[in-house]
Order: sequence, then structure tokens, then C-alpha cells
Amino acid sequence: MAEPYDAQPADAQLADAELAAFVRAVRQDPGLPARAVGAAELRLAQSLRAEARPPGPEVAHVEDLTVGAAAVGARLYRPSATVRPLVVFLHGGMWTIGGLESHDRACRRLALGTGAAVLSVDYRRAPEHPWPAAVDDCVDVVRWAVAGGTRGAGAAGPTVVMGDSAGGNLAALACLRLRDGGEPLPAAQILLYPNTDLTLSLPSTRSKAEGWGLTTDDVAWGAEQWVPDPSLRAAPEVSPLHAVDLGGLPPAVVITAEHDPLRDEGDAYAARLAAADVPVGHRCEAGMVHGFLTLDTLSPAAAAAGERAFADVADLLAKLN
Repeated sequence: MAEPYDAQPADAQLADAELAAFVRAVRQDPGLPARAVGAAELRLAQSLRAEARPPGPEVAHVEDLTVGAAAVGARLYRPSATVRPLVVFLHGGMWTIGGLESHDRACRRLALGTGAAVLSVDYRRAPEHPWPAAVDDCVDVVRWAVAGGTRGAGAAGPTVVMGDSAGGNLAALACLRLRDGGEPLPAAQILLYPNTDLTLSLPSTRSKAEGWGLTTDDVAWGAEQWVPDPSLRAAPEVSPLHAVDLGGLPPAVVITAEHDPLRDEGDAYAARLAAADVPVGHRCEAGMVHGFLTLDTLSPAAAAAGERAFADVADLLAKLN
């Protein structure tokens, strides 16, 4: 059972006053749970929030594409005309919401913050397209990119895969599927507050279940939409933390947030990667909540956490070149 809010004072624990005000507002008016609202209304509300945010920074070149054997929609961001390494970006959103527009600002910041080209993937979402549709799409795009598909669009050199939240889950699953198929792998994986355990059984899903923005019940609803059969949610093809062997995967950066119901499963995945001799850079952002990548206009501390993640990606790319 979640601790009562008054046992978790926001001001004392969050990274800045703006984030504390956000959490207080969420606690005062949490709104209806995702399962009472449904995917269509959640998508509309997210679209309105994205439109209300300031537009992202100018990037030298932005182009919508259809890529890979499965003709998946994507958007390419290039920070300059120079040929760049590539980040394949997989957006979050509980496998049900999110898209090119919800993460447009984040991808622009990512391109400028890393100097890399960024390919944002518009994978299929639940409930219309349950598992494994999103994994299929993401694997197809990563496979295409690793094989040099973006050379004609001004990207070359190392290709890495990156995702936030459900996108982190998809990035990890794509790497596992490509490894198990004996196929070429991306040069690295960057996972921001990823879902790695759809059973939602680790302690932070209870201690941070409510009152910090994302609720455990909303994540559970998203998992139900994406994987309707509960017996599959512990399968390694869905929950990478349950994979028997994590050896042979690409080097990783795993970043979690202190006040996030998904914190423990992200931390556990980083530890398991390290135990399998996969090079891992890992930290838990103190005083931070889930979804900080898209909270930069709300909180300077969230913006700084995003910039630290971009610096991690830039450092990794420099080592790979």
C-alpha cells in the first residue's frame, strides 16, 4: 500500500520548488485514473499539453520519413549539415499514448545537446495494436538504421537506441531480440526511467504508487492494454528484467528517478546488465520524478536532468567514434 502523502512532503524531497509545486498540484487534483479515461481521451489531453508548451529549439533539418521494411513512420532531426552519428529514439507513453509530437521538443533538445542526428519512431500503440506490434516496429527501424539506412539522410557512424519509460522498455526489448536473432546490434542503449518488469512487483511500485505524477495503477492499465494476457507479462519478450541472460548486449546508460514507481525495476536492470559484464553507466536522479525529459519547461531541475542525459549520450558517442 502506498504511503500517505503527508508522510512524503513534496517540498523536502523534490529537486526544485517548481517540481514541488507540480507535485502538490497533482496531489490536490489528481484527475481520473487512466483506466477511467481511456486511450483516446488520454491522447487528446496529451496533444493539448504538447501544443501549449513552447515550441522546441530550431534544428537545422527536420524531415518526416517512412523507414524500414515495415514502412514505419519516423521523424529525422539533424543539428547541422555535417554527417552525424544517429540516435534512434523511442518515445514513452505506457505503450498507448505518445508520438512524434509529444516528444518533438525533447528530440530537438536531444539533437542539439548531443550533436547527433535523431530518428524518432512512430511505432504502433495499444490497445489498437497490442504486443508485439510496437516491438516489431522498433526492431525493424533499428535493424534498418544499423544497416546504414540513414546514410542518404545525412547520418553515419555509430547508431544507438534510446527510449524513455515505455520507450526504454522497447529499446531494451529490441536489443534482446536482435541479439537472440544473431543480428547486428546498435552500438549502445540509453534507457531513461524504463519499464523493465510489467509484473510491477518491486517495492517502489508500492512506496511511490501515488502522489508523484505517474501512478502505478496507470502503468498497470497501460500494461493491460499492451499485453492483455496477464500470464505473458513476466515473459522476457515483454519484461526485459526477466530475461535469463543479459550477456552480449550493447553498452548501456540507465537513468532512473528517485520518486518514480518504476525506479527499482530500472535500477535492477542496470545491476543485472553490469553483472552480465555489459558496460553500464547508471544513476538515479535525486529529487526527480518520472518523465523529467518532457518536464523541462516546468522545472529547471528537470531540464538539467535532461541535459545530463544528453551529455551521457554525447560522451558515449565520442567513445564509440
